[in-house]
Amino acid sequence: MMSATLSSPHARQAMGELAPHVDGPAIVDAVATGARVTVDWADGSRGHFPLLWLRDHCACSACRHPLTRERLFVPLSDIDEAPTVTVDDGVLRLVWNDGHESRFDPVWLFQRRLEESRDSSIDPLPARRPWAAGFRPVRIAHRDFLQTHGEHAWLEALLRDGLVLLDDGPIADEEVSRLAGRIGPLRATNFGARFDVRSKPNPNNAAYTAIGLALHTDLPNWRQPPDIQLLYCLQNEAEGGESTFADGFAVAEVLRESDPEAFRLLAETPIDFRFQDEEHDIAIRAPVIQLDAAGRPLEIRFNNWIRDTLHLPLERIDAWYGAYRRFWQRLHDPRHQLEFALQPGEMVAFDNRRVLHGRKAFDPSTGQRHLQGTYLDLDLLESRLRVLSR
Repeated sequence: MMSATLSSPHARQAMGELAPHVDGPAIVDAVATGARVTVDWADGSRGHFPLLWLRDHCACSACRHPLTRERLFVPLSDIDEAPTVTVDDGVLRLVWNDGHESRFDPVWLFQRRLEESRDSSIDPLPARRPWAAGFRPVRIAHRDFLQTHGEHAWLEALLRDGLVLLDDGPIADEEVSRLAGRIGPLRATNFGARFDVRSKPNPNNAAYTAIGLALHTDLPNWRQPPDIQLLYCLQNEAEGGESTFADGFAVAEVLRESDPEAFRLLAETPIDFRFQDEEHDIAIRAPVIQLDAAGRPLEIRFNNWIRDTLHLPLERIDAWYGAYRRFWQRLHDPRHQLEFALQPGEMVAFDNRRVLHGRKAFDPSTGQRHLQGTYLDLDLLESRLRVLSR
């Protein structure tokens, strides 16, 4: 599978091989100056590339495996002598002092100018966008999702907004598995690869009861909680059971602005999460709000049912509870919530490590309520969008 994917024309061009069919500015001049090559394009753009970077990114069959396109060259020594530099039909050609030749597609180099920030890269992934007042999720028809344009729009909305809806699907068992399978293998957990959400006797999880579920993220007791959750509605005749959602990243920023100390405590204080039944005992210690290197929310772990015994120094207990309470209150503020009842044939997909979900209580004596769910890895969604984009 890897060889077939990486040896495709799109993948070869992504590695720097020549792809003259791709439109873009041609190289008009290039010169080696010191330890770099300066390249000028026909549109007036200029880029500077270190010699070792260029040698490392040579895409010839000696430097990349001809089938898998994986790198064979190892950059273990500096380049002390500049190569001979020429431009042939808009393509950069370098002949190194050992006689090795490297050729670089002009569009490939243009897209990878080192002066450009990562935010302006060619990666088609959309930036995450916090929910604003009045946010309404994108809806994609099932028939459109089965086409490239619809699936592309669905993936973009899910990655950008953290939540997207699918409408007008068939009332068919395992449809959620079929839809998820278009993107990649299902992420299995201790509840299986695909699970049924309905009231049942002797439940091992609150989701399998008829009680209301406060906002939460699934499986924060895992070292790597599931990224994306899909819930497909097959039946929903019972009174109640409306689904609720909140953007954890957006609400975390509201907390940071209104109560910086509460935000700091939740971001810097690891606590214990644990799930136990007769067959499993899965536990982790992590903060409620995890930040990335730039201090932005990266992950929310929020699930009051499986929050384990609070092991903190005595003098920090009250402050942590106060911070937790203030975050809870903001998450459950109607201004920060979406609420709707899923209809048979509808599917909601959301980022489980960003968007919290819950439901109102329902009365199983008034009708059946049956959802089927599964999880997907974020890497597979991003991969699928890149494939569709090219």
